[in-house]
Amino acid sequence: MKLPELPDLPVRAALDRIVATLANRGTAVLVAPPGTGKTTLVPLALAAGTPGRVLVAEPRRLAARAAAGRMAALLGESVGETIGYSVRGDRQVGPGTRVEVVTSGLLVRRLQGDPELTGVDAVVLDECHERHLDADLLLALLLDARAGLRPDLRVLATSATVAAERLSILLGKDGAAPVLEVRGRTHPVELTYVPSLPRERIEAHVARATRAALAGTGGDVLVFLPGAAEIRRTTQLLADVEGVDLVPLHGRLSAVGQDTALRPGSRRRVVLSTAVAESSLTVPGVRAVVDSGLARVPRIDRVRGLAGLATVRVSAAVAEQRAGRAGREAQGRVWRCWPEYEHATLPAYPEPEIRTADLTRLALELACWGTPDGHGLAWWDAPPSGGLAAGRDVLSALGAVDADQVTERGRRMAGIGLHPRLARALLDGAAEVGGRAAAEVVTVLDDDTVARGVDITAALRELRRERPTRWRREVERLARLVEVSDGVDDPALVIALAHPERLARRRGAGSSIYLMAGGTAATLPPGSGLGDSEWLAVAVATRDPGHSDGRIRLAAAADEQLARRAASNLLVTVDEVDWTDGDVVARRVERLGAILLLEYPIRDPDRRLLGDAVRRGLRETGLGLLRWDADAIVLRQRLDFLHRTLGAPWPPVDDESLLAGIESWLGPELATARRRADLERVDAGQALRRLLPWPAAAHMDELAPERIEVPSGSRHRLDYSADPPVLAVKVQEIFGWTDAPRLAEGHVPVVLHLLSPAQRPVAVTADLASFWRTGWPQVRADLRGRYPKHAWPEDPGTVPAHRGTARNAGRG
Repeated sequence: MKLPELPDLPVRAALDRIVATLANRGTAVLVAPPGTGKTTLVPLALAAGTPGRVLVAEPRRLAARAAAGRMAALLGESVGETIGYSVRGDRQVGPGTRVEVVTSGLLVRRLQGDPELTGVDAVVLDECHERHLDADLLLALLLDARAGLRPDLRVLATSATVAAERLSILLGKDGAAPVLEVRGRTHPVELTYVPSLPRERIEAHVARATRAALAGTGGDVLVFLPGAAEIRRTTQLLADVEGVDLVPLHGRLSAVGQDTALRPGSRRRVVLSTAVAESSLTVPGVRAVVDSGLARVPRIDRVRGLAGLATVRVSAAVAEQRAGRAGREAQGRVWRCWPEYEHATLPAYPEPEIRTADLTRLALELACWGTPDGHGLAWWDAPPSGGLAAGRDVLSALGAVDADQVTERGRRMAGIGLHPRLARALLDGAAEVGGRAAAEVVTVLDDDTVARGVDITAALRELRRERPTRWRREVERLARLVEVSDGVDDPALVIALAHPERLARRRGAGSSIYLMAGGTAATLPPGSGLGDSEWLAVAVATRDPGHSDGRIRLAAAADEQLARRAASNLLVTVDEVDWTDGDVVARRVERLGAILLLEYPIRDPDRRLLGDAVRRGLRETGLGLLRWDADAIVLRQRLDFLHRTLGAPWPPVDDESLLAGIESWLGPELATARRRADLERVDAGQALRRLLPWPAAAHMDELAPERIEVPSGSRHRLDYSADPPVLAVKVQEIFGWTDAPRLAEGHVPVVLHLLSPAQRPVAVTADLASFWRTGWPQVRADLRGRYPKHAWPEDPGTVPAHRGTARNAGRG
């Protein structure tokens, strides 16, 4: 292939070096910013030096078509001749095609079918820095194929950022691959930061900044927004701007609509774009950029089972690339829709999709490759084990893998080129409702932006009437993959085949909240047209930031019969024995996942379930459920005192410890208890004695006696609820004592609460000798006149201890 006269782009001067390096080393990394020509000139140069085909892998369909169109224009040809492209549902390739631009996902499928890539001499992996899931997988599989089957295959990875060290190491076989850098030819760019106003929506914020950009610059304005919905709403807010064409640009547009945005207009334009215009696309005529600072990326909420797109802040690297669009052709200006101080808080680079996205499709591709866990592959970032395991669980439920080995059904699902859930819905739905009807629903599930409103049945009627080109072509492609037959139009069944865990039942009459089989609650928005449906098959549900419940975005009316039919694997009938409202409740229930279908009481529940419920009740309600008489309370207090004072072998008897070791002391009672009343009859003291440590327990009355005999001959109960324990006794009963008794092998003195004849406290002491010496004279002086019949000797050691009055005890 002979090269034409190439445009004077920065990469042109480096083409010979790039081609030579790749020929000598086999792999290389090319770092070049957007606008340098790396996507179009480098593949042409590689094709000029090799007889085989050059494949260019792009992360997006729009970028693949645009790159092929530009290269074909440079050769003065139409796409499909020397330059071709292949994207899902659209292929323009001829027998003489030398450079073929393909999407990363499509090249993964081609590599699965032909790991040697027969007839291909070089592969260019474009825009690797964007870290799309398909691109990371393609890199791993391509390097594996090159290491085993095609060591002669040349691989060039391109990146718009300078963080290429890891990429260089991955591509290098014997050491790091060469890193070639081409600097862009940029013009000065002036930055303006535009903070939002209080409670200002993103569309209003961006529209305000766009008006400033139109007033402050000439030329076209490129506006970055997170998604097609924001583009539509911002366009409406700018509809009154005169003399300007408002042009959308996103991956869901028709080819004609995309081409319109990528060609100069007859008058000034505002191009409102998603992230597709960040790096691999050239939008001509741009002199100003308005950056919302947001992007929409794949995310999965594994806890709630909601996978979809999340709106996140862009990274600093992405913000820099977006700003660079303003200075590609001349001096430009950029309006950033965030405060300047926030810029330093942006993450440095985009989060790789492999860390956050649903990995079910990745798991299927790895199973088809023969390495279900991905071990042995060279990953930029290895897939998280938890996400990969979750993906394999889904594949197993769909029949795509068996013991981690891909099945024939799984290979067929992979060949469809959709998420495995949608492939399952197409295959099984074709047998239920007919191939074309299933293909129509699946196409909407794959691209829900074509559906207006929440009711997918109403959306399908509108699509069948209007027959938009993109939707119609994908329906026809999918219908060709299955047997087309007549059937019943039942969108809910097809949705349920794809997402059985999203079958949902209304929580109550008139409620807008539905419980999905997967256990997540989701709210149906007002005006959806589905408000009378008790059951829904939910196609799309998202979770708004700050809300625990989901929000239903797309669904179809269903019923219980359909739910039982489509999600039979989620049907379970079990006996449930729970502690509810303070007692044991036993019932037999039938559930569809988390949704309760039927329930009725049972009289003879499983003994193990019953015991578990009683234990839960005791833990939830507390040990107060048991019968604690005075002896049981004192025993527990004495054990607690010994544990705190002496430690082992005396066991802890606080609530937490007793509940944690409940089997060791309450096991026999739990084995026979059936409800709350049985627990209330349990003698806690008798059960607690099972914790007494033998043989140390034989000395318990010495270490912590329940009662102590005082000099009067009386035996008084110790109060172990106090720390240290307390002995309350009338002062006349301890005449003759010079020291307070001690407990726990003499470690702890008893605190004496000395009482008057009327049982009122007169003194507290643990040091009797000191009390007789210093405290007793004051007590004697205060009380002898009040209680003249009782003994109040100057020296308590001269009068015998006694319980009653002073008779036969001498007088003071």
